[in-house]
Amino acid sequence: MENELKALMDKALKEINNCQTSSDIEAVRIRLLGKKGELTASLRSMKDLPEDQRPLFGKHVNEVRDALTQAIDKKAGELNRIEKERRLKAEAVDITMPGKKQMIGGLHPLTRIYYELRDIFVSMGFSVMDGPEIEYDKYSFEMLNIPKEHPARDMQDTFYITEDIVLRPHTSPVQIRTMLSQKPPIRMICPGRVYRSDDVDATHSPVFNQVEGLVVGHGITLANLKWTLDAVMKEFYGENTKTKFRPGHFPFTEPSAEVDATCAKCHGKGCGVCKGTGMIEVLGCGMVHPNVLLNCGIDPDEYTGFAFGMGLDRLATIKYGITDIRLLFENDIRFLSQFK
Repeated sequence: MENELKALMDKALKEINNCQTSSDIEAVRIRLLGKKGELTASLRSMKDLPEDQRPLFGKHVNEVRDALTQAIDKKAGELNRIEKERRLKAEAVDITMPGKKQMIGGLHPLTRIYYELRDIFVSMGFSVMDGPEIEYDKYSFEMLNIPKEHPARDMQDTFYITEDIVLRPHTSPVQIRTMLSQKPPIRMICPGRVYRSDDVDATHSPVFNQVEGLVVGHGITLANLKWTLDAVMKEFYGENTKTKFRPGHFPFTEPSAEVDATCAKCHGKGCGVCKGTGMIEVLGCGMVHPNVLLNCGIDPDEYTGFAFGMGLDRLATIKYGITDIRLLFENDIRFLSQFK
């Protein structure tokens, strides 16, 4: 058994020296020194020796174990150092090399449109106001001269949360809140998301975006309204843009008008977007109804005002020639990357 032990040690030392990786040396350690290892098996065989030979054989086994453990630890340390140096060399970074080109994002077309309009109105002295998207029915309809029995409510297709609370169908409640909290003169716009129970198709969505505006003061006339919107459209679409006001009807304005502007795609020549007319509808507007002023505590005999509203989604589709409004909400990077 002494000879077997010596042969085991000689063979093990050769295997240890031949190991090339940390996993190799770990496999040798388990095969030799593990619970079911060869050296452990030799130790168990002591029971077959005469009792007087067992202490000496056990001493030799422990000496072999210590020697193999030291050899394995030494070889493992060498291999770990070599592997670390190899890994560091492979992972080295040349800081003199140019960096990888990163894809630069861009603003969403709706955001671009909003920023353009906001800057135009702010340059004209308008302030930007905000309000809740979950709104009281009173602010959304009644104070806008749309009582509960008014047929205009059927046209709105409103989402009702409770009998008195709705998802706002327009940003007009922000105008009401502004008139309730501020005294004239008032000059403001109110951008934001609005909600209506529409089926999704190329031109409709249950969620869309508006920018509405309000001016209230002494001596405000329809001429002020027309000049303001004409100036905005020229700044937004180009200085050659023309506007046309057509009679309209809105419960919260009187008189009311719908505004057409020169088609941004064909520049008035006529195309499929404008159906050959050269003009396309862009917004609705009118003089603030006296009842709305009264509801907000403003004397209509002393003050007058005008209001307007435009859909950001519609303006974006017109300006950029987008034929399907759903593209604005699908987050397709191939589509959005065109607006960098």
